[in-house]
Parts: sequence; structure tokens; C-alpha cells
Amino acid sequence: MDNFLHKLNLIFSDPVLRKRVLFVVGAFVLFRIAAAVPIPGVDTAALENIFANNQFLGLLNVFSGSGLSNLSIVMLGVGPYITGSIIMQLLTMMSPKLKALYHEEGDAGRKKFTQYSRLLTVPLAMLQGYGLLVLLSRQGVLGALDPFGMFMNVMIVTAGSVLLMWLGELISEFGVGNGVSLIIFAGIVAGIPQATMQTLASYDPSQIPLYLAFLAAAVVIVAGVIVMTEAERPVPITYAKRVRGGKMYGGVSTYLPLRVNQAGVIPIIFALSILLFPQLIAGFLAGLAHPWAQAIGEFLRANFTSGWIYSMFYFVLVFLFTYFYTAVTFDPEAIATNLQKSGAFIPGVRPGAATAEHLAKILTRTTFAGALFLSGVAVLPLAMQSLTGNQTLAIGGTALLIVVSVVLDLIKKLDAQLSMREY
Repeated sequence: MDNFLHKLNLIFSDPVLRKRVLFVVGAFVLFRIAAAVPIPGVDTAALENIFANNQFLGLLNVFSGSGLSNLSIVMLGVGPYITGSIIMQLLTMMSPKLKALYHEEGDAGRKKFTQYSRLLTVPLAMLQGYGLLVLLSRQGVLGALDPFGMFMNVMIVTAGSVLLMWLGELISEFGVGNGVSLIIFAGIVAGIPQATMQTLASYDPSQIPLYLAFLAAAVVIVAGVIVMTEAERPVPITYAKRVRGGKMYGGVSTYLPLRVNQAGVIPIIFALSILLFPQLIAGFLAGLAHPWAQAIGEFLRANFTSGWIYSMFYFVLVFLFTYFYTAVTFDPEAIATNLQKSGAFIPGVRPGAATAEHLAKILTRTTFAGALFLSGVAVLPLAMQSLTGNQTLAIGGTALLIVVSVVLDLIKKLDAQLSMREY
């Protein structure tokens, strides 16, 4: 506790660091004000009802920073920007020019690559906004919109998404930590008081053992998420000895850290994007006059918004996408080539192709553990709600992963800033 208070005192006694922290706080305030401004024509009662009965929208609300739950002008959050960044990273696999731009052209190439992601955010926000507005309009949340009204609402939510993208980049530049992650984090934390009030409102003295068991499980789950988020598989690396100008270099042993959760929360975003399509198809079919179309739409809505079928699809998609995204972002051949060029090798493994094969084998094993972890945490709230029968008793999922990751990253960034100033 004393160490925490000492660090807090150092943060606010340093004028530069204090300014950075206060900039983040000011950006949070601006974001929460925007999240409280709804788009025109929202039926509040119908909106609360649909969110109570649709777990998918609840998950999507996490990535909007809780802006979707009241259909605010920033209801899309930073989701389109994240999706655009993911698409650009996937395109590097198919385009040698983009791969060279991202990996070989340094900071200038990275800036240009990021600019392409920003430009892609606008059409993605328009498509996602239109799809969600049509879905919610057909379920009675929004009144009947004429083409002009729909166009204006789409433009409003697109502008809100671009605003948050810009705000996130300002936080990254003038604040502390990753701005996009911090915006999502702020939305999750802002929803904690409401969730606490709902839990207290449904308090039942006869279920005290259940509440105690939930608290114990919550502590174990949070501790497990922290351990798995920080877990690494160290691969030993040795640098060959070299003599230059009468001096000897190298001969140093270190290690290459391979994270167990290499993909972060990106597989969950992929899975949510895929699970959005049955929702959109169900909304489209429900609006048709044919009985068979309405029956199919009702089937999709019943099975792909909640329940065990939805949970199983969600689990499998997160598991598969973890492997897929890890394969996209981690290239064993490139790492083996870089190690060979720098005169480094893994003890007992030949440089070159054998090193790449060895790294790929290790990565496959660690990714299996990471994929099981991500899939389990993603469906954990759904499982806990089904087992307890209490919708307020749920922990885990995307929100917990994001909060833990952002807090750990923020602590590391602040420690780095403090260490730099001490030196």
C-alpha cells in the first residue's frame, strides 16, 4: 500500500506525467458525455427489454464502451476502427506490398498503414451502423424511419465512431497507454455501478451461500485471468561469439518470450463479427410476409442470441480464430531468419528452417492452452447465468479480459515513465 501511495505521489508531483494523466481523465469525461446523448427516436422501454433478452447485444455493447445500451451517438464505439485494423493485418498475408509497408519500411510505413486503417473505418462504420439500426428498428426500438431519417442516423453514428477513433489516438499520443483500449475500458468501468445496483436490487437473504460462492469464484477467476494474460513460454536463445577489432562480442544467453495468450481479445472480436450475421438475417426474414421466412427468422433469433447452441458456436469460433490470428501475426520463419542474421540460435536446434519448425511446434502447443483459456473465459458469463439462474451473477467474458489487460498495460507504462524520470 505504501509503495502504491509513493508511486501515486510521484505521478502527480511530476508536471509532465500529471498533465498526461489529466488528459486521459478529460478524454474519459468527453467520451462519457457523448455516450449519454442518444440518437433521435429511441424507445427506452423497448431498448431495455431487448438488451435484457439478447446476450449477443450485451457482448457487442462491451466494445462500444457501453454506448450501444442507450443507442448513443457513439453506439458503435471503436469497433469499426478495430475491425479495419484487423482487416488490414489480414491483407498483409495476401499483399506483398502491404507486408513490406508494415514490416520493412519503419515508422513511415507504419504511419501510412495506420492511415489506411483509418480510411477503412468510415465505410465499415456506415455498414455496421446501418445493419444495427435496421435490426433495432424492426424490433420496435426505433420508430419507423424514412430513408432520409435512416441516412441521418447512419451519418451520426459514423461520425461518433470516427470521433472516438480520433480521441483514442489523442490519448495514445498525449496521454498514457493505448487510447483505443482505454476507451473500451472506460465504458466497461462506467457500467459497474449500474450492475452493482441491479445485484443489490435482486438481493435474496436465502441465497447468501450462492453469493459467497460467487465471490470466491470471482477471486479465483480474476487471479487465473491475470496469470494466463502474463504467462509466457521462454525459448532459450544464445548469441554466437564474434571477434571484431580485437574485441569479442556475443556469447550472451537470453530467451525469446512466447505469450500463451498471443492473440489477446482479437479472436473474440472475430467471433462476434461472425455471430452478427445470423442476427441480421433473422431481422431481415422477420420483416418478410412469408410464414416460412418468419419461422426461419424466429429460429435464428431464438438460437443465436442466447442459449447453449449460441454458447457452443461462440466457444468453437473463439477457439478456431485464436489459432488463425496467431498464425497471421506470428511468423516463425521470419523470426528464425532474423535470429540467423543476428548470429543467434536455439541451443540444440540448427539455424534456419529447423529453427522455424521448432518455434512453430512450440507455438502450436502454447496456442492450444491460450485458445482453451480464451474460449472458456468468453462463454463463462453465459454458463454462470445458466447454472445460477441469476442474470446479475456473472463474471468473465470479454469485459474481464479487457479490464485485466488494460490495467496491467497501464501499470507497466506508468512504471516505465516513472523509471525514465528517476534516471
